[in-house]
Amino acid sequence: MKILLMKSAGTSPRSRTPLWYRLAPEHRYPAQLDDCETATCHFLSVAEAQFSVDSRRVAVGGDGTGANLAAALCQRLAGREVGHLPFPCAQVLVYPALQMADFNLPSYQQNHAVPILFRGRMVFYFLQYLNGDMSVCQDVLEGIHVPTELKPRYEDWLAPSNLPPEFLARGFSEHPTPEYDGQVYHAIKAGLEHEVSPLLAEDAVIEKTPPTFILTCEYDVLRDDGILYRKRLLDFEKDVTWRHVMDGFHGMINFFKQGWLTFPSAAQVVDSVVDYMKTL
Repeated sequence: MKILLMKSAGTSPRSRTPLWYRLAPEHRYPAQLDDCETATCHFLSVAEAQFSVDSRRVAVGGDGTGANLAAALCQRLAGREVGHLPFPCAQVLVYPALQMADFNLPSYQQNHAVPILFRGRMVFYFLQYLNGDMSVCQDVLEGIHVPTELKPRYEDWLAPSNLPPEFLARGFSEHPTPEYDGQVYHAIKAGLEHEVSPLLAEDAVIEKTPPTFILTCEYDVLRDDGILYRKRLLDFEKDVTWRHVMDGFHGMINFFKQGWLTFPSAAQVVDSVVDYMKTL
């Protein structure tokens, strides 16, 4: 079993192969996704000949932004003719960032100031990825970038009622419907497309999703992205494995075996991924 890990820096164990991609702000979308596609297709084409790896047992995955790229990559590959190349056998998404439509979900409200990922910084990172236009940051936080005609569909997919009740226990307030601003939408409209927001993909795209592992952390603004994506997949009876770390926060995997900075729950994240990979 081989997993291609979407990463921007660092090293990886032998069982994983990192895919390095160009970084923002020097490079904007879709450069990063294009790099991941190029590297993945190349690896799949030479896996058996050069690495003695069964190309039918290659998964893709990542954490945070890397998980976004892994999910978007699977959707892109599913929608294209890739000839003789096999489709990834699974996607491994560790606390994934999956949508730019709603930054007022319960997890964004409950964990807005929880290190190491703050609510406002998530919008900042998305905008840096897209085009670097920070002037619309507050507008996107408020939600005025979503066209009126798209709101009913997004509300169906992103409604807090789609979350298990226990994730509403810490409280949240229904965000009032903001007034749409077309100028803001046109500044960020690529962010609402499924290659940036995989959670917002059309049903026909979701139906082609490979078996999926999703890990979420309780104290993470991105928690609900992963849980809501799981629901969309389950609605189409897709194969989904979900693990939730109750005392975890965003970036936990970076605190695995880090001496005095080690968090016990980081081991839960790593063990959960390893256990899932063993099932493939």
